[in-house]
Amino acid sequence: MPSSKERLELLESDLKATPQRISVYHDLPFAIFWYDPGEEKKMRKEIDLLSTRLENEGKKVVRLSLAEILWDAIKENDDLEYLIEDEKKQEFAKIQDLIYTYLTDPDFTPLEDLLADKLNQLDPEKEIAFIVRVASLSPSIYPISQLMGLMQGKTKVPSVLFYPGCYDGVTGLRYMCIENRVAVGNYRVKIY
Repeated sequence: MPSSKERLELLESDLKATPQRISVYHDLPFAIFWYDPGEEKKMRKEIDLLSTRLENEGKKVVRLSLAEILWDAIKENDDLEYLIEDEKKQEFAKIQDLIYTYLTDPDFTPLEDLLADKLNQLDPEKEIAFIVRVASLSPSIYPISQLMGLMQGKTKVPSVLFYPGCYDGVTGLRYMCIENRVAVGNYRVKIY
């Protein structure tokens, strides 16, 4: 298995290529860069350095935080103080299920629509989106594999989702390296 440094070098090379080589499908211009969740601080620094190198090559990198999108969705659908009090009275799992409903039900604020709205404010010819703070959806607020499947056809902006998890190269990605979680293999996007 290549090191994270080697995978970052390959990602950088693919982002600099003309045409870019990060995506498998033209209507799903995403790639996933996985990293060990324990290396979050290190990864943030590496993302900064990668952004700088790409910008020095004339690419514009825009970071989109899934944590910010998540909190915006919660605030749009519920009173945050009420939700916090409710979480104290109920099980965390019930509140997590409620938030999942906010992020999936068309009567609320589906996460794929929120992300697509942010992405579609960018110029796909000039900008690259780095989707960060993915751990905010842990432990089971929203599956990343579901998000990737729903993003097909929603944007043309080349995007890299920085995924905290484990990857064994065979069965797939395991979000946050959580024990007893089934690794998901079919994201239909290139995994670095």
